[in-house]
Amino acid sequence: MPYLPCLNTSTIRPASLMDKIDAAAAAGFQALELWNPDVFAYLEGGGKLSEVQDRLRSRGLTVPSMIAIMGFIGNEAPGREERLGEARRRMEQARDLGAPFIVASPPMERADLARCGADYAELLALGREIGIRPAMEFLGFVEHVNSIATAREIMERAGDPSATIVIDWFHMVRGDGRETIREDLRALKAEQIAIVHLDDVPYQKPFSEMTDGDRVYPGDGNIHIDELFGILREIGYAGPVSLELFNEELWAQDPYQVAKTGFEKSQRWFAG
Repeated sequence: MPYLPCLNTSTIRPASLMDKIDAAAAAGFQALELWNPDVFAYLEGGGKLSEVQDRLRSRGLTVPSMIAIMGFIGNEAPGREERLGEARRRMEQARDLGAPFIVASPPMERADLARCGADYAELLALGREIGIRPAMEFLGFVEHVNSIATAREIMERAGDPSATIVIDWFHMVRGDGRETIREDLRALKAEQIAIVHLDDVPYQKPFSEMTDGDRVYPGDGNIHIDELFGILREIGYAGPVSLELFNEELWAQDPYQVAKTGFEKSQRWFAG
């Protein structure tokens, strides 16, 4: 497959960490995008990181990215050193699980983009020290950093050639940049994309009212996924594609079946 088939564990969030690993492998995924809080909870419950590493290895799964560094970029509140320490802790965990990237989330409110760029640059420098690359994320439902264009401005302000971005179809149509998503995606270089989040959403409500929980399996909504993957091919992207859903109806179902159905519905795009 031209893309690495990956499952973001948010798709089966209520499952245990080990069930998430097993379900992804049983479904046919070759990679798993883990969340730091899941791993921390496993460790706090008496588990060992070596057990997670062994389980991933035995199931043939790699970890292309982890989620996430939160609350650091654009945050001017007191407590910066504590936030930076938490960012380090999450980066080190991701590195120890073999992840080359960790997602760096944007602020929820309007932000000083120069400050965001400086904060992102600091994370990139720390990542080089640790051995991992923070990837700038945009979120369609936040006030400011909700489009490719805004995230890219932060990347440029960071002034670091190792800066990358997380691409997500849902956030692209939910955010302010939906009218220019094709041009904005086409303007990126393949090496600037850390990972692509695969999802879909029905256009049954105003874009401004859409939430993560509205995401559905790829092909069950109205996003022009074929066209967007065509642009990925144009720019030469050949990295991981991670199915990322937050649908509570799916969370109530058997995680093994959800992962299996997700793989089957995503396979045509994994295959290019």
